[in-house]
Amino acid sequence: MRSRTPDRLCAEAVETARAAAVDAAGADAVGEYVGAEADGDRVVTHFFECREAAYRGWRWAVTVTRASRSRLVTLDETVLLPGPDAVLAPQWVPWSERLRPGDMGPGDLLPTAADDLRLEPGWSGEDEPAPNSVLAEDGSAAAFVPGEDVEVSERAGAPQADAAAGPSGEVVRPGPSRGAITAVAQELGLTRPRVLSRLGLHLGAERWEKAYGAHTPMAQSAPASCTTCGFLIPLGGSLGQAFGVCGNEFGPADGRVVSLGFGCGGHSEAAVMPTPPQPAEPILDELAVEPMPLHPDRAGGSVEAGGPTEELGHS
Repeated sequence: MRSRTPDRLCAEAVETARAAAVDAAGADAVGEYVGAEADGDRVVTHFFECREAAYRGWRWAVTVTRASRSRLVTLDETVLLPGPDAVLAPQWVPWSERLRPGDMGPGDLLPTAADDLRLEPGWSGEDEPAPNSVLAEDGSAAAFVPGEDVEVSERAGAPQADAAAGPSGEVVRPGPSRGAITAVAQELGLTRPRVLSRLGLHLGAERWEKAYGAHTPMAQSAPASCTTCGFLIPLGGSLGQAFGVCGNEFGPADGRVVSLGFGCGGHSEAAVMPTPPQPAEPILDELAVEPMPLHPDRAGGSVEAGGPTEELGHS
């Protein structure tokens, strides 16, 4: 418990405290005396202003103490602490809360928490067999459940080579091996340990709708929506009902997930360019002959041959 009244001898040791602060930081860094504060029985902290330009509002805190029944005050510690008006760094925020979309660069790794609400368990092939599976842990036939997880042959009581007899005489054939199940799961893309949950799908849909949705200025001025655009690459699953991927390299959303209500000026049917007219090929008549005289006809001019030539402006 902190004492309300400072110890008298420790409170009077101001010069001892100043000497300790000067010894730790130098005479130029220690300023005026600010006050004292009791930290406990016979423990007092003295405060001095800090003159360092980089530590505006900070104070040198020198703690002194004395033993019981002793009049000798000794030094405990000297530290630099922020005062009420000190300039402090912003409160530390965990990296997971500071991270923003687009912050990751080449080589960066972004771990996901095991309890991330955006993900839910998928099928990895390493889980235990289902309760109604015909495969037990050792690979043999599990407990027989008629009509659910076994195949009953037409000839009851006549087990085949690779089958086991059930409790009522039915022939129980074991299901496919785990290797076969894994191969089918890999072909179907079901080997991911975790997949997007409904929350993760909704969060992604909200981001995509906000960035490339029907309410964006680009979509409002577009001649048509992406639903009728030939550059739209459809998505599978439930997201395909509302989103697709733009495949127009000249569009503003090339390679991005866009809402079906989005649109831009690069719509495939917005303005079909007319086919430029093809000029007709020149026709050359190689059969007809057109006479072309090599010398001009003297009698074919505007002046009669042998007529007067005066006042005509030429000879």
